[in-house]
Amino acid sequence: MGDLTILYGGLSLLAAALISFYTVLVFWSPESIVPSESEKKYLSKQSPSKPLPLGSIRSDVAEVDLTVVIPAYNETSRLPDMFTSTMNHLSSIPKRTYEILIVDDGSTDDTSEIALKLATQYPDCDIRVVTLKKNLGKGGAVRHGMLHGRGRRLLFADADGASRFEDLELLWAAMDKIARDDRAAIAIGSRAHLVKTEAVVKRSFLRNVLMYGLHTILRIVGVGHIRDTQCGFKLFTRRAVQQIFPYQHLPTWIFDVELLLLAKQLSIPVEEVSIEWHEVSGSKLNVVTDSLQMLRDLLILRVNLLLGRWKVAPSPPACQ
Repeated sequence: MGDLTILYGGLSLLAAALISFYTVLVFWSPESIVPSESEKKYLSKQSPSKPLPLGSIRSDVAEVDLTVVIPAYNETSRLPDMFTSTMNHLSSIPKRTYEILIVDDGSTDDTSEIALKLATQYPDCDIRVVTLKKNLGKGGAVRHGMLHGRGRRLLFADADGASRFEDLELLWAAMDKIARDDRAAIAIGSRAHLVKTEAVVKRSFLRNVLMYGLHTILRIVGVGHIRDTQCGFKLFTRRAVQQIFPYQHLPTWIFDVELLLLAKQLSIPVEEVSIEWHEVSGSKLNVVTDSLQMLRDLLILRVNLLLGRWKVAPSPPACQ
């Protein structure tokens, strides 16, 4: 009788622990991102006051060659320079049609107004400004833009201009090699080659310790084959966006890892391409608190996938 009591007691404690763990997981897991009707519309130079409906990634027919998604949160100071370099490069390739989606991630400053003002400088270009009602996080803003892009290929690029936009051509060439018939494929900018250069060496000791710690955790999570998961310069085929972004849950800084992990599970090829990069002041990243949040979100991501709470898209037939 005593042994049975101990056994039942142990099972009860285990059940209570599992229930508690699952409750915490559900509590910490982000809610599904459901855009409001106003967030499905945009303003532009051609329609500065009357919102027009955005496109949709659900359509298999691309209307332009390239969609550039720029997530922006309180970027009135950094966005103009980044936008200028972006437009200078895109205008130098006349045969490539494009659209730009600037996604204002619930800014508390005049980011949307500045974006519309910048658009007036290029009246013949398709520049769309989307304003989210509340701040979701960089991952949420990127996801929103990607789900409403009309491009055959879709790029997201940080608003700080840290990545040299001309290096899009390096990603484009890498994509040409792995995306036969526009099948799902990803080409990502990488700063791994800069690890021993001044761009990284001059960073604070804490930032470098956290960087190496993150790389160790990423190997455990399952994306250790990617040397730089966090560079904000990634190019996707339309098919890859259709298969990945509707299943993205994390709206925070670590969303890149979720994208790459989903790509791995779907056997989508990822080409890592070395690009030029430089530190830009004004980062919104808090090294300590955001690093702790990244760790928590990585655990949430992995456990939800292991338990099947978060699904991935089914692989398309081989003929597609």
